[in-house]
Amino acid sequence: MTNESDESSGNGFALLLTGLSGAGKSSIARHLVEYLQQEAKRRVTLLDGDEVRKHLCAGLGFSREDRMTNVRRLAYVASEVVKHEGIAVCAIIAPYAQSRIAMREMVQRYGRFYEVYVNTPIDVCESRDVKGLYAKARSGEIQLFTGITDPYEAPVQPDLEIDASVGSPLASAHQIVDFLAHISKGRQLFSRR
Repeated sequence: MTNESDESSGNGFALLLTGLSGAGKSSIARHLVEYLQQEAKRRVTLLDGDEVRKHLCAGLGFSREDRMTNVRRLAYVASEVVKHEGIAVCAIIAPYAQSRIAMREMVQRYGRFYEVYVNTPIDVCESRDVKGLYAKARSGEIQLFTGITDPYEAPVQPDLEIDASVGSPLASAHQIVDFLAHISKGRQLFSRR
C-alpha cells in the first residue's frame, strides 16, 4: 500500500511493525534500529509498544478505544520524528485496521510510512510467550487479549509481510533493509540531505 506519489517535504519515514504478541516485532526492530544507526548514519527512534504503553500511555486499558488511543499517541510521536527528518521504527501490535490507517495518514503529512506485517503463526507466538499471557487468555484469566479474545485485523495490503517464524530476527531486519533499498528508487532514505 506504499503511496509512491507521496513526496512529502522531508526525508524522514516511519516503519510500523505490526503483528500478534510474540510475533518478533521488538526483536526485529532492535536489529533494524542498530543497522540504521550504524550503517545508514541516520537518526532513528525506536517506539516499542511495551515501552510506549508504560511511559506515554500509562493508565490506558485494553478496550478497543484505549488500544486506538495508544496507537494514536504513538503515531503522533512517530510523525514528529518524521517531521524532523528522522526515522521512527514502531513495534506495536496495533490490532485494528482503522488505527493503522490513521497512523499512516498522520505520518504521511511529513514523510513516508511503511507498514510491515510480522505475520508469525499464532502457535509460534504462543510458544515464545514466557509470561504465559496466551495461556491466561485461553483460560479466561485475561480478557481482551489480541488474537484470542479480541480480534487482530490482519493488514490486507501491507507494504511488506514477514513470517518471523522462519529465520532469525536479524534476518527479518535484513528483509526490511532490502525492501527499503528496493523501494527508495534513488531517494535518499539512508542518508541525510
